[in-house]
Amino acid sequence: MSRRKSTTLITIAAAAALTLTACSGGGDPLTGGGGDDSDTGSGSGGGSITVGAANFPESEIVAHLYAIALEDAGLTVDTRLQIGSREAYIPALEDGSIDLIPDYTGNLLRFLDTEATATSAEDIDAALPAALEAEGLAALTPAPAENKDAVVVTAETAEDWNLTTIGDLAAYNAETAFAANAEFAERPAGLPGLAAVYGFEPVRFVPIADGGGPATVAALKDGEVQAANIFTTTPAIESEGFVVLEDPDANFAAQNVVPVLNADEVTDEITQVLDALSAELTTEDLIALNTRVSGDEKAEPETAAREWLEEKGLIG
Repeated sequence: MSRRKSTTLITIAAAAALTLTACSGGGDPLTGGGGDDSDTGSGSGGGSITVGAANFPESEIVAHLYAIALEDAGLTVDTRLQIGSREAYIPALEDGSIDLIPDYTGNLLRFLDTEATATSAEDIDAALPAALEAEGLAALTPAPAENKDAVVVTAETAEDWNLTTIGDLAAYNAETAFAANAEFAERPAGLPGLAAVYGFEPVRFVPIADGGGPATVAALKDGEVQAANIFTTTPAIESEGFVVLEDPDANFAAQNVVPVLNADEVTDEITQVLDALSAELTTEDLIALNTRVSGDEKAEPETAAREWLEEKGLIG
């Protein structure tokens, strides 16, 4: 089923997500009414663009990478951060509330086309342009950097239950509370996919709206849940000694970072700037940037992004 066949449901979800974001952030990030609205600079010609971000730190970091690089190229850049999930920011791209946002190839394809079956990076990259075009959107070249969904448990749980793969959890359905974003309960690769592919159906689902961030990590660490959807570039996986369960049947598709735009906003200049940036962005870079922002240093996402761009020679 294409996304156009579920427009009403997505519009309702987007409105709800925006309401929640406005309540938590002091205003609606799509109207510039709250603390999440910022302008990175006046630019020096070359047009203007509004860069959005979802409501988790890595999205904000990559959005700042895009915004700073485009500003350095002479565009006037505005940012709208902490918008929410795809149910909120894809309609915002379509209606022009924002022009550009970082996304992840596999989950984006499955969101746009719920019948998509591609899991490899090559197959996803081949299918994504048509799915985006149907919505008036476009993607530029994906980065080598990848941040995949994962089912994660503590080392203690992995040892006690002898867990190696996601399928091993099926024997413990009745004992497992599982944490993830609320949308994970409905998305094809979320709870429906885990049930269909691996027979894993946790007895309790705990929705936590931080994209596998600190609250999700704390819930897993403290034993509130026994497993969680935490993304593979999350620094806590290493620092807390968590175990990423193997996904041998590829329930989770490849997830390369990709700039997604309203198709009307694509220009040669923007393409050149963002393609050069994406070519330099690796998975190791994402982990390092996330560690700076979410680890002990607590660097501001904009600061970490700017220093990475300078280090790579992408801005003057």
